Formats: sequence, structure tokens, C-alpha cells
Amino acid sequence: MATSADSVLYIDDCDTLLDLGFACSTGSRGHMIDLVSAHQWFNLAALAGSEEAQYCRADIAGQMTRSEIAQAQRNARTWLASRSAH
Repeated sequence: MATSADSVLYIDDCDTLLDLGFACSTGSRGHMIDLVSAHQWFNLAALAGSEEAQYCRADIAGQMTRSEIAQAQRNARTWLASRSAH
């Protein structure tokens, strides 16, 4: 699976989005632990239809501030907007 944000081309690439969320939330595959990024990828994976991502997003949200969650949501919207421009 891809582990780079650049490798995710489509919002329906649910497995890759979920994989990025796991990598960012656990610090695996060369990623540092980054809950804002993890929330962003889980959010996008949930949008693509992943029920597992919905649970993961909710789980890490409990460890984040409201400001961090808001930043993750902004990042997800920015990512979506950049993909729809292609």
C-alpha cells in the first residue's frame, strides 16, 4: 500500500487513505505520530465509505483539542479541493 499523501489520487482510494491514517496515528512506515494528519486521513477514508475509519477518527479525536480537530478538517477540505481541481 502507498504511504505517501502524493500517492493518493482519488477520494475513493479508501484503503490507502485508511493506511495513511494508521501510519500517522501510530508513527509507522516512516511517519512521525501526527494526530492532526491521522484525523485528516481517517476523515477522508470515512468519507470514502470506510466504517473502520469512522471508529478510528472518533478514537483519536478523544486525544485531540478542538483546535487540532478543526485543523484536520480544514486539511481534509483542502485536500479534497485540490483533488477536484484535477
